[in-house]
Amino acid sequence: MRIVWAQLYFQIGNLSDNALKIIEAIEQAQHNKADLIVFPELALCGYSPLDLLEQNSFIEKCKKELDKIAAHCTQIAAIVGAPLVNNSLAGKKLFNAAFFMQHQKIERVIKKTLLPDYDVFDECRYFEPNKNFELLELKNKKIALTICEDIWDSYEANVYSINPLQELIKQQPDFVINIAASPFHYRQYHHRNLIIKNKVLEYKIPFIYVNHCGAHAELIFDGGSRAFDAEGNLIAASPFFKEDIQYIDLFDKRVKPIETTDPDKYQLIYDALVCGIKDFFEKQQFKKAVLGLSGGVDSALVLCLAVAALGKENVYAVLLPSPYSTEHSISDSLELVKNLSCPHTIVPIENSFNEILSTLEPSFKNTVFNVAEENIQARLRGLILMALSNKFNYILLNTSNKSEIAVGYGTLYGDMCGSLAVIGDLYKTEVYNLCQYINRNKEIIPQNILTKAPSAELRPGQKDSDSLPDYDLLDKILNYYIEQGCSSEEIIAKGYQHETVLSILNMVQRNEYKRRQAAPILRVSSKAFGLGRKMPLVAKIK
Repeated sequence: MRIVWAQLYFQIGNLSDNALKIIEAIEQAQHNKADLIVFPELALCGYSPLDLLEQNSFIEKCKKELDKIAAHCTQIAAIVGAPLVNNSLAGKKLFNAAFFMQHQKIERVIKKTLLPDYDVFDECRYFEPNKNFELLELKNKKIALTICEDIWDSYEANVYSINPLQELIKQQPDFVINIAASPFHYRQYHHRNLIIKNKVLEYKIPFIYVNHCGAHAELIFDGGSRAFDAEGNLIAASPFFKEDIQYIDLFDKRVKPIETTDPDKYQLIYDALVCGIKDFFEKQQFKKAVLGLSGGVDSALVLCLAVAALGKENVYAVLLPSPYSTEHSISDSLELVKNLSCPHTIVPIENSFNEILSTLEPSFKNTVFNVAEENIQARLRGLILMALSNKFNYILLNTSNKSEIAVGYGTLYGDMCGSLAVIGDLYKTEVYNLCQYINRNKEIIPQNILTKAPSAELRPGQKDSDSLPDYDLLDKILNYYIEQGCSSEEIIAKGYQHETVLSILNMVQRNEYKRRQAAPILRVSSKAFGLGRKMPLVAKIK
């Protein structure tokens, strides 16, 4: 049996274009004499359409496009993910479904059982879980078709005590297909691969896994579709973060195992962030980006990523020196833009800053210079960057990192401005590591940017360490709290000082209001700020 999978990018809500892409892949596969073509979970509508699923007109359009797609299955069968109306009077009005098409019609529909409702997922809001398990048949082969989490055993949402794959295996299928919408984080590849391979070895059955690729603002899909033979050997694999059409015959004894190496963490993160920027701009029909270049490591990294995603001619770097900016911050920034060959300008803010201080002098009289004056500088920079954005139709990229966002080390309507927070899911220590990855072959980011002490340069001699613990310590505590969900007591028990832990965790909680107003963050970890972390606005950490 000749099977082809289509690891493609499907834009959320763009039903007509998504359907056209599916039809084109079907026509190509038919021309190449394939027997079955497989598309990812909810391919037709993109993942996840969220409350678009509550619009009756949207669901009706999905049904019409599915019928159009089925009409093209003249000499091939296809599996297409899409929502299905639940005609029962009980439960949610939809199923998350996979439509099996052949002979120019929809012949069968398989429904998803285990609906995720943790982190970035909220499928239980829209879908009713399946409770019936049956195989598909094609060319005398029985297929166990599953949808994403339905192959998991110890799954967070498995409140039904059902193991869908186990129920299907009882019916003795010849192979398993899993269609997925599995978002990227840098540990997910290993986790996902382990689940699939364990299932193959447990049931001694060939396995095909098909995932989305591309980015939808916060969520990035890495693809990584693959096939295993019954002995657990990898026999076909799609690349990460790229569209791919892959042909495989699971039952051809001549197919040889292929060797792959585990990808480097920072290679994956780099490719994910470049993909996230590129797709955000392309799908929103934006062309050019602007960002403030401070001479620090964060803005340097974002500039490199943006140039890789959009092209050097489409990224405008703006240097905004204040009275407290050091000379090397300007020279380091100029060296970076020279290395990247991207357009830039220098817009000093000293005169504007002095004008505002003069205006506020009656109100600020007899007070000392503090965070108020510091934030004026940050907001002036935000104002200028937004003015350039509006005037020339640039999209402003935010350069805040996860450590800063966590503890509120940023200024609302200042350095927190932007349409997309590119590195908002990277701790400061990870920012440095990713910069080293970029410099692995030659120096692109000047070494001085990587070795000087981090500073916002909003007052004479300022350093981040004046108000924050060293980033190595800060990031470890933040990781325990945010990614691993540890309590203050658990973190203290690991050997960290009581006062330090409580101080950091209280900073995280007190600044939730800032994060509610922040730009969407490209997700590369297992727990990013934004969609996947829902914390009360006014909670107290003790």
